[in-house]
Amino acid sequence: MDEKISLEAIAHYSDTYADRILKGFFSSKEKITGSEILSLCNIQQVNLFVVSELFKSWREENKRLRSPYFNYDHPEVKEAMENFMTLLSKNISIDQVHFAPLLKKAVNQTLLVVFDPYDFFSIIIAGQNNKLEVAPFREELKYLKVNKAPLEKMLQKLEEKGVKEISGNEAFSILDQILEEVSFNPDDVEDYLAKFSAVVYLDANKFYVSKPIQEPPKVAAPTPVVEKEKVPVASKPVSKPNHVAQQSPSINDSLTTRQARPSLVDNFQKIRKIKDSLTINQKFMFTKVLFHGDFELFSKAIDHLDKLESMKTALRYIEDEHATAWDHDSEEFHEFMELVEKRFG
Repeated sequence: MDEKISLEAIAHYSDTYADRILKGFFSSKEKITGSEILSLCNIQQVNLFVVSELFKSWREENKRLRSPYFNYDHPEVKEAMENFMTLLSKNISIDQVHFAPLLKKAVNQTLLVVFDPYDFFSIIIAGQNNKLEVAPFREELKYLKVNKAPLEKMLQKLEEKGVKEISGNEAFSILDQILEEVSFNPDDVEDYLAKFSAVVYLDANKFYVSKPIQEPPKVAAPTPVVEKEKVPVASKPVSKPNHVAQQSPSINDSLTTRQARPSLVDNFQKIRKIKDSLTINQKFMFTKVLFHGDFELFSKAIDHLDKLESMKTALRYIEDEHATAWDHDSEEFHEFMELVEKRFG
């Protein structure tokens, strides 16, 4: 069985854990201060993610402070703003209503970086509008204490090149190379399991959903009565789904086998864009196995598929441009085609 992280299960646990922490703290206090945030729970990464989110909010507010009448880029103004931020950071005061979403997001991020670092990396490097800005990225890493080595290495490479801004796709490609170079092994989860369970019992097995390993298409064995001169069973017309009737037999057989699996029917949920549904694990997997390690080729294929209007045109594109070199019995092929079916199904 292959396992895949369940973002829904992580979100559910995050809410439960955060609610327990909120109830304990705000039962005796109306507001929480900055120093109290840093010691709120026994998992320091959760506390740091809350602080990181506060400073991120400040940066966004600061960006909106622009005027045709005043020069906010003047060195003295910048220094004054930094001093103002320092003063504000010493006077943090948040009520439960406004603090709750910050804490729930921080718990969610911590669980992701511990149990699913690849998807966490994807969120970080995608930035806003698929763009990674180096300065904010550097600041974010100051608050990351778990599985940060690959991201630190990427920051180092970007700074060495003098890059201030990079597209998410380029950042992903750099990170892919780094993960190959450093042979990244995620931090051990046992300590975090114990710390989370001290507040709300955590069964990490519930964070994963199992998917059956795809079986190769099974061809019925010839009947024993071969000596009779009848038309062989294999030569009889094979019924095919209407939406792939014009496709080549190889991809048809693969898709027909996929549609027979109950897991696809049970878990089917249409998606608007393949690109927005990809996890970083899938990006790595599809790039290496289906697109010969060429991330640019993979990205162009996904962008092209998302622009198409029907399953028929999508299958024609895949068959003409890529699928002839793919192993149709592989897990990667079946998972890729499942995303295509969810996009056009």
